Amino acid sequence: RDLSSLVYSGLYKLNGAGKLEPDLATTMPEVTSDGLSYSVTIRDDARWQDGVPVTADDVVFTVEAAQNPDYGAPLNVRGAFSGIDVKAVSDHVVIFTLRNVYAQFPGNLTLGILPKHLWEDIKPINFPLSELNLKPVGSGPYEFKSLTKDSDTGAVVTYRLQANQSFYGGRPHLDELDFKFYGSEDDMIAAFNANQIDDLSFISGTNIGKLRFPGRVQVERLKMPSYFAAFFNQTQSPALSDKNVRLALSYATDRVSIINAALGGNGFLINSPMLGGILDINPNVKSYDYDPDQARAVLQASGWTPDTDGVLKHGKDRLEIRITTSDWSELATVADMLKTQWEAVGARVTVETLPITSLQQSINDRSYQVLLFGVVMTTDPDPFPIWDSSQREGQGRNFALYSNKEADKLLEDARTTLDPVARAQKYDTFQDILIEDIPAVFLYSPHYLYGLDYRVKGFDATLIGTPSDRFANVVDWYLNTKRQFK
Repeated sequence: RDLSSLVYSGLYKLNGAGKLEPDLATTMPEVTSDGLSYSVTIRDDARWQDGVPVTADDVVFTVEAAQNPDYGAPLNVRGAFSGIDVKAVSDHVVIFTLRNVYAQFPGNLTLGILPKHLWEDIKPINFPLSELNLKPVGSGPYEFKSLTKDSDTGAVVTYRLQANQSFYGGRPHLDELDFKFYGSEDDMIAAFNANQIDDLSFISGTNIGKLRFPGRVQVERLKMPSYFAAFFNQTQSPALSDKNVRLALSYATDRVSIINAALGGNGFLINSPMLGGILDINPNVKSYDYDPDQARAVLQASGWTPDTDGVLKHGKDRLEIRITTSDWSELATVADMLKTQWEAVGARVTVETLPITSLQQSINDRSYQVLLFGVVMTTDPDPFPIWDSSQREGQGRNFALYSNKEADKLLEDARTTLDPVARAQKYDTFQDILIEDIPAVFLYSPHYLYGLDYRVKGFDATLIGTPSDRFANVVDWYLNTKRQFK
C-alpha cells in the first residue's frame, strides 16, 4: 500500500490533516441535488509515467476492474463500488451514478487509478502474474526504478523508487526512496541500530527504547481513526446480558494504565467509537472512568454476591468471562491487564489468544464472549458496518451483536445526509445512545508512530486515514537547504 500510494494517484487524496482534497481531479466532485450523481473533472496535465495522458477512460477501466470479482480486488474495494455506474462523458470528465444516496462516497475516490492502455489486454486471471505488479507504471510522484529479491525465496527485499520528473504536482525534492522489508519489527530495529536504514515505517510504543541512536529519527505521533475495544457478546454469556455487569466492568477498567503499559503511553483514552478529538464529532460524552469501588457497588446492588470460591454469582449464573483476542503481543498484554482488573471486582476471567486465522473463524462463528479487537475507520466515518443491527449475522462486523432500533435509524439516516454538520449531529445522538447501552468497553486509540529521519524537513501530517497517508505531501519533503544572501 505504501508503494502504491507513491506510484499511483487517485482522483482525490487525504491531506496531512485527514481532509479530502483533489489529486488527479481539478476540484471536489459536483453532486446533483438528489445526491445520486457525482461528476469529476480530471486535470489535463496528468501523464502516466510512460508519457501517455491520463483520461476518464482510465478511471472507468479501474472502477470496472474493481467491481469485477474475476480481477480479485479486495472485498472492501469491491464493496466500495458495488452498484455504482461509472461513465466517461469526455476525455477528462467522468460521472459516477449511485443507486442509493451515500454521503461518504467521495472518500472511495482515493482509489489508485490504473493505466488502461497497459492493463486492458491482460486477462483477469493473469492480473496477479503481470510484470506490471512488480514494475508498475502510475501517475504518482514516484516511479519504479529497481528491486532485488532474496535468492532463495524469491521474496522482494528491497525496492527503489525515483522521482517522477513530470509529476503534475511538481517534481519531488527527494530524488529516490528506498524501501527495505523485514520479517519482524525487531529485525527492522536491528537494521536501524546497525545504521542500515534511516526511517522506521512503524514502531510500537514499547519498542522506542530499543533504538540505539534515537536522535537519528523524529518520532511522529500521528492520529489515525482506529480504536480498540472489548466487545461484549451477550448471546454467549448470561452474565454479560446483565447491563449492570457491563457497567461494572466498565468502571473496573483502568484504561490509563493499559495505555501506559501496552502502548508506552502512545495513545489516548476514548469513550465512544466516534473518536471525539480525532474526528469532527462532539468529544464531550458520558464516560465510565476507572472506579473499582463503584464497580463493586453496582454488582452488589444488582444482586451479585460471592460464591464459596469468591467469584460473584447471581442465582445460577456465575461471573465467569472469557476474553478472546489475537496473539499479537500488544493485545495479549491488554487482555492480561483486563483479566487482573476485572478479577479484582469479583469476576473469574480466562484469556484466549489465537492466531489471526483462528481468531477470524471465532469472529465469523460469534463464539467469543468478549472480543478484544481493533477497528479502523475512515476520516469521514461510517459506523454503520460495526454497529447497525443488520450487520450482526454472516460476515457482518457488528462484533457486539448490538441492536437498537433508534440507533439503527440514526445510522441509516446519517449515510444519506449530505450536509456534514447535520450528519455529525446524527452521529452525536447515536453515540449517546450507544454509550448508554454499554455494548463494549472502549479502550484507546493508538498513535501511529512513524520514525522519520531527523534530516527530513517539510513533513506535515497530523491525521492519517491509513499508514500510507503519511506520504500525503511527500513532494514537499526535502533534505538540503541553500543559504541565500539578500
